[in-house]
Amino acid sequence: MSAYHPLTSEEAITLAQRLPGVFSENAVLNCREIGDGNLNLVFHVTTENSAESIIIKQAVPYAKVVGESWPLSLERARIERQSLEIQHRLCPDFVPKVFAYSDELAYTIMEDLSQYTIMRKGLIDGITYPRFAEHIGQFLAKTLFYTSDLGMNQQEKKELAGRYVNPDLCKITEDLIFEDPYRSSANNSYSDSIEDEAEALRNDIPLHFEVALLREKFLTHSQALLHGDLHTGSIFVTPESTKMIDPEFAYFGPMGFDIGAVIGNLLLNYASQPGWNQSNEDLTLREERLLEMVKDVWNHFESSFRSLWNKDLVDEMSRTPGYQDHYLTEVLRDATGFAGCKMIRRIVGLSHVADIDGIENDMARETAQRKALAVGKNLVRHHRNIGTVDDLLKLVHLATTEIGVSI
Repeated sequence: MSAYHPLTSEEAITLAQRLPGVFSENAVLNCREIGDGNLNLVFHVTTENSAESIIIKQAVPYAKVVGESWPLSLERARIERQSLEIQHRLCPDFVPKVFAYSDELAYTIMEDLSQYTIMRKGLIDGITYPRFAEHIGQFLAKTLFYTSDLGMNQQEKKELAGRYVNPDLCKITEDLIFEDPYRSSANNSYSDSIEDEAEALRNDIPLHFEVALLREKFLTHSQALLHGDLHTGSIFVTPESTKMIDPEFAYFGPMGFDIGAVIGNLLLNYASQPGWNQSNEDLTLREERLLEMVKDVWNHFESSFRSLWNKDLVDEMSRTPGYQDHYLTEVLRDATGFAGCKMIRRIVGLSHVADIDGIENDMARETAQRKALAVGKNLVRHHRNIGTVDDLLKLVHLATTEIGVSI
């Protein structure tokens, strides 16, 4: 019989007290349940003066955003914990340290990042993160290269992939990103003011074709171990440091999905900017900075990935001249399409983003929603034709120009 049960704050404190070398001897600990939104319990355990602290994250057997009618396997807690351990081994500067865990109780005890800001909030507030593109580029390059057939023994990769079968959470992605926005679904959520946009999505057969191609990639293209949900709410930042959290959607899939998630969320913030800025000068600077960040994310990833390929490639056939260029062009095309899908689902699907929903003015919010949809659809429609990241940015500019939104 399973010992699983949701932890109480008192139990969380007891677990924290048992950790060797984390809290001072005889420290008095406090705990509060802070939640993480949709899927888990999260406890913040601190000393009275907050000098020492940890996070305890526990999976619950259903999706909190819906309720017990949407059951989920607790196996995702093991997948998340092992992903954090792999990512920390490959990128110790960019991933919180795991202190302890219980697969039976589905919890992980990890480094506290309270001194960091959730990147989504920071971008809304207009904070600049000059090292983010470099950091995320390195993180993506190392975690994707070293868990792919390029950077690890192919048989060992197959064995590892078998431990990352994640059907419950992949099903969420498959439905919410690649299906629900393009049909009438009880999961969809949007205001009446953009019903015309939602109807257009349901009736756009050429767009459906491109989404179907991307969905096929997500279902079948097991290139590398993905984070699986790498949006700006899963990234903690300071101007000098970056940490990636919450890889519970991890599975072996197409590299472009993680890269596209980052790019898509930066572009959602880009689409929201007129709703947060009264000054035209500030607006222009922020929009330009976000588009430059998109470009830099790809360029840092590509540069790091090529360097790892040239240094640590284990697959001899991949040394064939021209193959590296072809491989990375395909990853960029995938990333572009997945970025578009991510943007579309965040406007008409189940779970939105504060970048846009947080805009108080109704007209400005609707403008941002339409702008995000225009950009997202353009990226999806034309993702197979791009060759450089500048081509991606041209699609962004064309989409905003066509709907008459000044950039």
